[in-house]
Amino acid sequence: SLNWKKILQGLHINLSVIRQYVDYLVSEQNVKNIFVNGTTGEGLSLSIQERKQLAEEWVRQGKDKLDHVIVHVGALSLPESQDLARHAAAIGASGIAVIAPFFFKPTNKDELVAFLQKVASEASGVPFYYYHIPPLTGVKIRVEELLDGIREQIPTFQGVKFSDTDLLDLAQCINKNESEQFAFLYGVDEQLLGALAVGANGAVGSTYNYLGRKTNLMLQAFAKPDHALAQKYQFLIGEFLNFVIKLGFGVAQTKAVMTFVSGIPMGPPRPPLVNASEEFIAKAKAKLDSIAWPDGD
Repeated sequence: SLNWKKILQGLHINLSVIRQYVDYLVSEQNVKNIFVNGTTGEGLSLSIQERKQLAEEWVRQGKDKLDHVIVHVGALSLPESQDLARHAAAIGASGIAVIAPFFFKPTNKDELVAFLQKVASEASGVPFYYYHIPPLTGVKIRVEELLDGIREQIPTFQGVKFSDTDLLDLAQCINKNESEQFAFLYGVDEQLLGALAVGANGAVGSTYNYLGRKTNLMLQAFAKPDHALAQKYQFLIGEFLNFVIKLGFGVAQTKAVMTFVSGIPMGPPRPPLVNASEEFIAKAKAKLDSIAWPDGD
């Protein structure tokens, strides 16, 4: 019994909730930086037109409320990626990010940098980030290698969204590029504390939609440093993620969790992804409700 109404909803983007979404992230989650059209936002399942509309709406609604709106402009097609980069620059995005193309893949560092450079050069005044996500792209070129001399080719290069579990690669990036002041934004939420320990200086992840406040408290504890408290937060976040990963946790399930936590309808995913089951939602909600956080709620 496929719900066709739900499936059809998944074929349209809903711009009208973004204002409420921004206000919720700022006031309830203490999150003031946004990464638009990435993995969680199903950016690669959207049309170019939809991606532009979303980027415009996030920039518009984020004005005077958000500190940074970074727009992911990666695509399989170089001209499309360049078009999105020009658009992001024109609407005043704070930064752009690009994943490695993943059908015809770059086979070495030089090929990947050449692709990234051709996108970055279309938005010459905008900070540029490489979005490293080998589990989804299959492009396993180590970031340590990629960063070698990258500023010469991409003057706007600002940092990396590092969504991989290889903390050795991340640590070497940070060790070798200390003087460059690059941003290393970690993307595997259940391992953020490990990444902070080797020097990551930010995070971009799906759980911060609904666990942003808890993660900010973890960051504060780490900075103090109160490592025992930081560990406690990471262990509890991990306990929730470990539980839902065993049930099958992806973008559709993330949308469902965000919907029940925030009360903002995130809608269904776009095919080929399918909606989270009612059983998943009930179990995930019960698990999240059962966690006793250090800050008492």
